[in-house]
Amino acid sequence: MKKYIFSVFVFFFLNYIQAQEKVIRLSMQEAIDYAIKNNYDNKVASKNIKAAEEKKWETTTIGLPQITGSVDYQRWIKQQVQLADFNNDGIDEELIFGKKQTINAGVTLTQLIFDGTYLVGLQSAKTYLKISEQAKEKTELATREAIVNAYGNVLVAEKSLEILNSNKKILSKNLKETQKIYENGLIELENVEQLQITLGNLENNIRNTQRLQNIAYQMLNIAMGDSIQKKLELTDTLESLALKHTSLDLLSKQFNIDGHIDYKIAANNREANRLLLKLEKNRQLPTLSAFMNYQYSSFSDDFSFFNSEQKWFGSSLLGVSLDVPIFGSFRARSRIRQARIELENSDIRLEEVKQKLNLQAETAKSEYQLSIENYETAKKNLLLAERIEKKQQIKFFEGLSSSFDLSQAQNQLYTQQNSYVQSMLSVIARKAKLETALNLPINN
Repeated sequence: MKKYIFSVFVFFFLNYIQAQEKVIRLSMQEAIDYAIKNNYDNKVASKNIKAAEEKKWETTTIGLPQITGSVDYQRWIKQQVQLADFNNDGIDEELIFGKKQTINAGVTLTQLIFDGTYLVGLQSAKTYLKISEQAKEKTELATREAIVNAYGNVLVAEKSLEILNSNKKILSKNLKETQKIYENGLIELENVEQLQITLGNLENNIRNTQRLQNIAYQMLNIAMGDSIQKKLELTDTLESLALKHTSLDLLSKQFNIDGHIDYKIAANNREANRLLLKLEKNRQLPTLSAFMNYQYSSFSDDFSFFNSEQKWFGSSLLGVSLDVPIFGSFRARSRIRQARIELENSDIRLEEVKQKLNLQAETAKSEYQLSIENYETAKKNLLLAERIEKKQQIKFFEGLSSSFDLSQAQNQLYTQQNSYVQSMLSVIARKAKLETALNLPINN
């Protein structure tokens, strides 16, 4: 029996470990789609939309019938005495009216008939809901850009490790051959030491890049809304994404300012200020409401309200209430003027946003075009650096150049390799930035 229990325990434990180490394979687009649903900011934005919908309904209910119930119990500790001269003889009689204990229980129905602020409130609730929806759209665009950058950083780290390990392999081989030549007395020790310095720096870069790779994976997990420990495998490569994201057609894309999310948000803020001005004006309108009350009351010197013989007296009341603002020491005029200034400021901000978005789009296009040019240049420079380094290797082992010349060629190659990798990331990141600037759809 113990063996059976132990076997079952081991079985579930292994399954648990395997589940924990399950690797998720993702392309960049799949990572974006996943983050749109699971990213922390997007979850909050979705919740905010639901809260705004509830706020809209809360505002709507102000104009719907309201029913309230009330129970009021009163007990005189010492009853109030009234004086009255019934005989007109100048002598007051001490009288006590009513019972010591009273209970009133009633239901009141109220209905708002007209209130100018209520109508504005309904419009404001719709505007508030639109603000939440626009915030969600903006969050999704920001999420796409964040995932592109995080995904790209992981690929950069992986590609850098691949290049560094390849360089280390070649350099280690060169160092062994150089040591043999030195042991045969054909070159000086300085040549060996120069390669050892280069190899040491290379190994440091490898260790640092490995740490950066782990951090890059964790940052991608956070951007996706997952635990930093989740295992990921990226199916896209840096080269394939760089080629895919190199498109000059995007530079001729027409910029629609009216459809840009930041412009819509600014326009919605202006609408909110317009409604605020309207609200302040409507505060000067009369408010009309109606109510109906039905109530039962009971009176007793002792607490006998639950006795079957206790008498209860019903009453009913119907009424209409009209409130008309007359004079408020010009406070309303001041509030209206403040609201009008806020509306004028929102017009100024709207124009500012329009100009900034146009500039942002042009800047993003320029930076994207530059990143493509740098990418093409980096590819050519990398090929040249590889040829130069190979020639220096041949010259070095033939005794035609020094280790210093070889080291310079190697460092130049390493620099161009890094520039090439960074240029590919720049193309991917700048395209994502341009898509955000142009407010292109998520699945574009």
